[in-house]
Amino acid sequence: MPNLTLDTIRAAAEAKYGSTDIDLGDGTVVRLLNPLRMAKANRTALLATQEKLRADDADQEELLSEALTLVAETPAKAKRLLAAIGGDLAVLAEIFTAYTEGTQAGEASASRD
Repeated sequence: MPNLTLDTIRAAAEAKYGSTDIDLGDGTVVRLLNPLRMAKANRTALLATQEKLRADDADQEELLSEALTLVAETPAKAKRLLAAIGGDLAVLAEIFTAYTEGTQAGEASASRD
């Protein structure tokens, strides 16, 4: 029977369910957490936000910003990311698409080292 440590298990979880990291170009890296690594309340809120995004009359900019705020490692980092994006809906959509593609269960992280 293998002898595992919690650190080994954490490293495996990070490798499999790691974050999507966005480098803002000024030395700031914003980590967008995999839903499996988030608090349950944030996962629930993220699912609700994603459901709202499907509505025909959805405010895409507002909802994508809300989603990125929910998944960012900290509210301060989310604020910096959103300020850097500057309301550009195309950039918001690209980031959220990259995030969702990188966080599919069982797939490797979209992080770049």
